[in-house]
Amino acid sequence: MNNRLRFMQRAVELAEQARGRTSPNPNVGAVIVKDGAIIGEGWTQPYGFDHAEVQAIKNCSRSCQGAELYVTLEPCSHYGKTPPCADAIIAAGIKSVFIGIIDPNPLVVGKGIEKLKTAGIKVETGLMADVITSQLEAYLVYISKNRPFVFLKSALSLDGRIAAEDGSSRWISCEESRLQTHILRQEADAVLTGAGTIIKDDPLLNVRLPNPLKQPLRVVLDTFLQILPTARLVQTACDVPTLIFTSGDVSKPELEAELKAKGIELCHIGETNGLLSLEEVLAELHRRRITLLMLEAGPTLNTSFLRAGLVDKLYLFYAPLLLGGSRLAWNELDISNIGQALSLHDMQFNPVGKDLLITAYINHDKDKHI
Repeated sequence: MNNRLRFMQRAVELAEQARGRTSPNPNVGAVIVKDGAIIGEGWTQPYGFDHAEVQAIKNCSRSCQGAELYVTLEPCSHYGKTPPCADAIIAAGIKSVFIGIIDPNPLVVGKGIEKLKTAGIKVETGLMADVITSQLEAYLVYISKNRPFVFLKSALSLDGRIAAEDGSSRWISCEESRLQTHILRQEADAVLTGAGTIIKDDPLLNVRLPNPLKQPLRVVLDTFLQILPTARLVQTACDVPTLIFTSGDVSKPELEAELKAKGIELCHIGETNGLLSLEEVLAELHRRRITLLMLEAGPTLNTSFLRAGLVDKLYLFYAPLLLGGSRLAWNELDISNIGQALSLHDMQFNPVGKDLLITAYINHDKDKHI
C-alpha cells in the first residue's frame, strides 16, 4: 500500500469513530501529514460542533504550513452550524488536499474544491472512493433521495419463519444477535415499527447497552390510533422520544390528549385504504433530519416498504431452527414467478453467536415492477 492509500485508509478508520454520533452530518475522517508523518487527526463531532478537518487542524502537533490533508469527503464551503472547513484549511496553510468523494449536498458539491483551488491549493479526488461511498451510504441516500436510508432488520428461522405457529416468537435469535440489534439501533437515528407489533409484542424499541451513545427516535405507524396508553413504549415516552403517525381522518381527542401527556408526539398524515403513505412518513422524517432509519416491523409493514422500493439494505439474522407452519416473513410479497423475485447484491455472511447474519442490498433498478 502506497503512502497516499495508507493515509486515506487511516482517515476512513477515523471516520468510524464518529459513526452514529453526527447525524444529519456525515461521519468523516481527516488526517494531516507533514514530511511523511501524521501530525494531526480528526473526525466529525456531534452536530453543531467541529467537522473532521477542523478537528485535525486543532489536534496538530506542529504547524500545518505546507502539509497535506487527507479527508474522506469534500470539505464544506458554506456557513451552517459551523464556519466553512475550506476556509480553515486555507488559513492553516495546507498545500495539498486529497479527497475521497465529492459531497453531493447542493450547498457543497464542487464548491469546496473550487474554493481550495482558487486559494492555490492542490486538490485530488477519488482516493478510495468505493470504500468511502459505502461508508457514507446513509448520508448519500439522505441527500440524493431526500429521505432516510432505510435498513430492515429481521430475525428468522432457517425456513424463513418469524414465529412458531402458535405465535410465540420471543428470542428466535441468540443473545449475540440481540446485542447486535441494540448496536444497530444505537447507530440509527430512528427505529420504525407498526401498531400491530406494539399491540402484539409490547416492545420497548430502545437501546439497552451500557452507556448508550443515544436513544433513537421511536416511530410507530398506527393508522387508526389503536395503541394503548398502557404500552411500554407509551409509558417510557418521557425518557425516549416517540412519534406516532396516524391518519389525518382519525379523531380521538381523549386518547390523543392522554398520549401527549405521556410524552408522545402525534403526526397526522394521508392514508389510502387503511395504509399510511410511506412516502409522507419518510418525507417528514427527512424534514426532521433523520438520516438512518431502522425498520423493525412485522410482515405486513415490511412488505409495504419492500413493495414501495423503500428498503435500501437488509440485516437478516437466521437462527439454526426449523419452525414450519405458516408464519413466513415474506409471504405477503405475493411474488408469483421467478421473474418478479427481489434481486439482492453485495451479500455478506457473518456468524453471530450460533446465528448467521446475512446483509444485502436490494437491486431497485431490476425490481421497479414489484
